[in-house]
Amino acid sequence: MKHNYKITTILLTIFLLSQLIGIGLLYLTIDKQKSIDSGKTEFKDLALQERPQLEEQTSYIPIIIMVFIGTILLLILIKFKLFIVWKIWYLLAIMTTLTTSFAVIIQPTIAIILAVILGLWKVFKPNIYIHNFTELFIYPAIALLFVPVINLFSITMLLILISIYDAYAVWKSKHMVTLAESQTKAQLFAGLYIPYNSKQGMPGSTSKTHITNPTTHSTSSTTHSSKTTSATTTTTKITPSQHTTTTTQETRTAVLGGGDIAFPLLFTGVMLKLYGLNAALIVPIFTTIALALLFFYGKPNRYYPAMLFISAGCAVSYGVIYLLHFI
Repeated sequence: MKHNYKITTILLTIFLLSQLIGIGLLYLTIDKQKSIDSGKTEFKDLALQERPQLEEQTSYIPIIIMVFIGTILLLILIKFKLFIVWKIWYLLAIMTTLTTSFAVIIQPTIAIILAVILGLWKVFKPNIYIHNFTELFIYPAIALLFVPVINLFSITMLLILISIYDAYAVWKSKHMVTLAESQTKAQLFAGLYIPYNSKQGMPGSTSKTHITNPTTHSTSSTTHSSKTTSATTTTTKITPSQHTTTTTQETRTAVLGGGDIAFPLLFTGVMLKLYGLNAALIVPIFTTIALALLFFYGKPNRYYPAMLFISAGCAVSYGVIYLLHFI
C-alpha cells in the first residue's frame, strides 16, 4: 500500500471535495436562459476575467503547449535558483485562480481581498491547513476558464497526451520527480501536501525539542512520498550532564500533484456541458476509485504517474454516463 489508511483517506477526501467544488462552481456559472434558447449549455462571463478565445475542437493543442512551456520555465528557474521569480509567479497564480473561484460566490471586491490574504499567507507563512484549503479552489478556477472552450474530442486528446507525458516524465526522464522535490523544498508545491506527522507543518520547517534521555543517539531516516521527499530537522538540547546530540530526521509525506486534480475536473466539466449535473457527479466517483486503487496497490518509496489511473477512471465514467444517457 502506498500510504497508510489514514493518509490515503485524507488524500482521497480532499481530491473528491475539490472535484465537487469544481462542479458546483461550474454549475453556478451556467446561463440557464441562454442554454434553453440555444439548446446547449452556455456559460456566463466570469466576473473578473475573460476566457481564452479557443476553438473547442482544437483547444487541447494550446493547453498542452502551455503545460510544456510552463514545465520548461519552471525547470529553468530551478536550475538557476531563481527562487524570487518563482515565488512571485507562484503567488500571482494563486491570487488569480482564487479570485476567479471566489468571485463566483461572493462579490468581486471581497473575492480579490480574500484571495490576496490567502495567497500571501500560503506563500509567506505556509502551513498544511491553508495550503490544502486553497488548493480546493485553485483547480476549479482552471475549469471555469477552460471548460467552456473544450469539447469531448479535445478533452479526450488532452487526457491521452497528458497521461503519456506524465508516464514519460515520471518513469523515463524523471523530470517530474525533480519538479516535485524542488517544489517541496522551496515550499512552493502545487498540489495536495499531507505529512504523516501532523506537527511537521510544511516542508523545510525546523522544530526544537527537549529530551531527558542521556543515551539518545543521532539517527537519520529517509522516506519517500508518491511524488516528493521532504525533511524535517529536529535539534535536540540536553542538560550539561548529558551528551549533546543533533537528530536529523526526514519525515514521510504524501502528495498529489495539481495536474492530477485539474485535468479530471476539466473532463467532469465537459460531461456537465454535454449530459448535465447528474452525469457530471458520476465522474468523481470513478476518478476517486481509480486514485484509490493506485494508493492501495502502489508501493511505498516509488513514484507513479497518477494521470494514467485517473484518465482510466474518466474513461470508465464516460462509458457509464453514455449507457445511462441512452438507456
